[in-house]
Amino acid sequence: MYIPKYTITTEILKNIGLVEAAKEVIENAPLVPAWEAKFQDEAVVKAAHYGTTLEGNDLTLSEAKIIVEKEVTTVGQAEKEGVVARDWDVQEVINYRNVLKFIDTVVGEGPYTMDLLLEMHRLVVDKIVPREQAGQLRETQVVLKNSVTGEIGFRPPTALEVPFLVDDFLVWLNGEKAKMEHPVLRAGVTHYVLAAVHPFVEGNGRTARAFATLVLFEEGYNIKKFFALEEYFDKHADEYFGSLMEVSNQTPVLVDRDLTPWLETFTRALAVELTRIKELIRELSVDIKIKKRMGKQVALSERQMKIVEYLNANGEIGMNEARGLLSMVSEDTILREMRYLMEKGVAVKRGSTKAARYVLKK
Repeated sequence: MYIPKYTITTEILKNIGLVEAAKEVIENAPLVPAWEAKFQDEAVVKAAHYGTTLEGNDLTLSEAKIIVEKEVTTVGQAEKEGVVARDWDVQEVINYRNVLKFIDTVVGEGPYTMDLLLEMHRLVVDKIVPREQAGQLRETQVVLKNSVTGEIGFRPPTALEVPFLVDDFLVWLNGEKAKMEHPVLRAGVTHYVLAAVHPFVEGNGRTARAFATLVLFEEGYNIKKFFALEEYFDKHADEYFGSLMEVSNQTPVLVDRDLTPWLETFTRALAVELTRIKELIRELSVDIKIKKRMGKQVALSERQMKIVEYLNANGEIGMNEARGLLSMVSEDTILREMRYLMEKGVAVKRGSTKAARYVLKK
């Protein structure tokens, strides 16, 4: 049976500590449902975008957002929504969004299985590879080459070894002893092993990242689904791919590799991403203040949320700034939003003329 080798370093301990601290703040922040939905929607868009740009996808974040939020299902529909790009790029984003949706449907459904892995791969490569390769373990040898020099950087296991290596890994992942390990480390090991075994002809990186996300969600670390590890990996691509290769180049034998360098990168990615979200939530602590003062949460519209965000960042706002912030609505509408915030005890007005300023109520 596969048993991963790694050392719990000071770096890993520090990163997991940051993850736990951020998790506590995020899960206990009394955010109104509108805020939670906004964070979750943004995380899905970022995961779909950055999870595919890592593999060379050329779509912009705004184009990926259109595909995700408009629930685009075909390349033709994407074009009608204004996304004119390579069919491959559009389909990759559609597929990654679909695999993230799939994860939500299977959390809590039971053990990690080969069928589950194959279905996730099928979703990742739908309409990108020949149908007979989608959701199927590879039957040929593959190599990873340097895109610049053409040199072989990594040679994954042979096709004959793949089913046995994956089965061995799943036995470990489902085992009682392995479940005693921290979920973040289990997710990190999952990502590495699937990327290293490279069980498919195409879509290995996306499948590995998606399956690692499933492990986090399954084992109590969905953290309100506010985060997208893919963003960190894409913005630190040299670190991401470098640490994977550092481990893979240690020895041809998977079970002999020391995963420590990779787990330092993986835990750092989650720590950085969750700490960023934690700080953002603290900036939006007006929700908490309102709840403590009024004994209930206050529902805010999208426009009202924009005003509160501006107040948190800048301390005060006047009509000139508000018109720039909400350029698509009338001054009367802006004043109505301000009145609502004052009535709910969120903001107070200073001055009585057109030069009046609005600040968060202490």
